[in-house]
Amino acid sequence: MITSDLRAFTAALPAGGRLAGLDVGDKRVGLAFCDAGWTIATPAETLQRRRFTQDVATLKPLFEKQRIAGLVIGLPLNMDGSQSPQTQSVRTYAYNLDNALGLPILLWDERWSTAAVTRAMIEADLSRAKRADRVDRAAAGFILQGAIDALAHQLP
Repeated sequence: MITSDLRAFTAALPAGGRLAGLDVGDKRVGLAFCDAGWTIATPAETLQRRRFTQDVATLKPLFEKQRIAGLVIGLPLNMDGSQSPQTQSVRTYAYNLDNALGLPILLWDERWSTAAVTRAMIEADLSRAKRADRVDRAAAGFILQGAIDALAHQLP
């Protein structure tokens, strides 16, 4: 199941369970995980994208080890909210993950994620090389934190 609706996503999840956040790019996938109580997202790692079957072969055991119950995938919309070729690419990736893993997927607006984490890294005086190494997983953490904050407000 793939949705942008918080209530539908929550209803599709088993009681509790950890979530994974993904920042899907053309060359890399940033990963973040949150606790089962959905309070804090933690950037985890950045994977180099390969063929989709290779990506799944890497992601599936990671998700099983972390006991992931659902995925939050950043949806790259244009600043005016319209879709771009990158938006469709991420939708296709989400669709393929849904078929391969069968986990509920929430598509989350990620328009400001990379800019926000890059700005924070610059303010922290990280070198360009260190920023390049960390930005994708930090963006995944930013996306996941935004989603779990919104989910917390939806819960009774």
